[in-house]
Amino acid sequence: MEFRHLGRSGLMVSELAYGNWITHGSQIEEEAAAACVKAALDEGITTFDTADVYAGTRAEEVLGRALRGQRRESLEIFTKVYWPTGDGRNDRGLSRKHIFESIHGSLRRLGTDYVDLYQAHRFDHETPLEETLRAFDDLVRQGKVLYVGVSEWRAEEIARALKIADEMGLDRIVSNQPQYSMLWRVIESEVVPLSEREGVGQVVFSPLAQGVLTGKYVPGQAPPAGSRATDAEGGASVIKRVLREEVLTRVQRLRPIAEEAGLSMAQLAVAWVLQNPNVSSAIIGASRPEQVRDNARAAGVRLDPALLKRIDEVLEPVIERDPARTVSPPRRP
Repeated sequence: MEFRHLGRSGLMVSELAYGNWITHGSQIEEEAAAACVKAALDEGITTFDTADVYAGTRAEEVLGRALRGQRRESLEIFTKVYWPTGDGRNDRGLSRKHIFESIHGSLRRLGTDYVDLYQAHRFDHETPLEETLRAFDDLVRQGKVLYVGVSEWRAEEIARALKIADEMGLDRIVSNQPQYSMLWRVIESEVVPLSEREGVGQVVFSPLAQGVLTGKYVPGQAPPAGSRATDAEGGASVIKRVLREEVLTRVQRLRPIAEEAGLSMAQLAVAWVLQNPNVSSAIIGASRPEQVRDNARAAGVRLDPALLKRIDEVLEPVIERDPARTVSPPRRP
């Protein structure tokens, strides 16, 4: 495993992070989840990403138990706040009240005194940004949070937060967690250039495009049993937008490129996002330990420019590049 700085901060994170969106507490049993976390640790992964909302807060509990007994200082634990965690009017968003109540719940579920990175899971249009940033800064000063970041924010939203933090002397955002893959490149035109200037690193999720880039979804055939596309509790609704015949056909054309590079399809996809120097870490998820081990082989891989060009030529018609596709709810859910 290789390591990179989280943005321009001094914090080092593993090139691959293990994330438990959808899987822990939902799609797979806890015993299997613990086996995946152990496989991640065995592969040298030290960075773990979760969120209070995943599996209705159960994902944090599962991750906390899976990491029990590990030396806390050797881990980087990330979580998030924004989406509803209860039925109350204030059980959502980025108000000071919800941020403070949410971090205390996350710390309890994770079994830790602090998280290394606390992220605003979406932009909250109903809370003054100054209020959110001051609350984050207070948590940093209290030692409950070491660094702050955001997830799926637009370039102009990140820029506003950085300007306010500088003017008010608050802790600055050091990371953004966007979706990013060969097929989904909406951050490249605006978010990445801003982030490079301002020292914000990307902690990207879905580098496999919800599993489509593994090549296991074949055009004209039903999704494999037990795959994310068959998970009625969450996975199927997320993946359906990329399960189009044109996308699946072009993804299959990546297979000889991966074989030429000596990589599996999944390894090629993960290695591809790591070629972007603004990416601090790529989040991988898994329902089986062997998936973790396969993905981990992408760490440290350097892809030839000619190979990257061939990937672009294969996928260009189905690549999404519009930065407007990054959207936060206009009102709290």
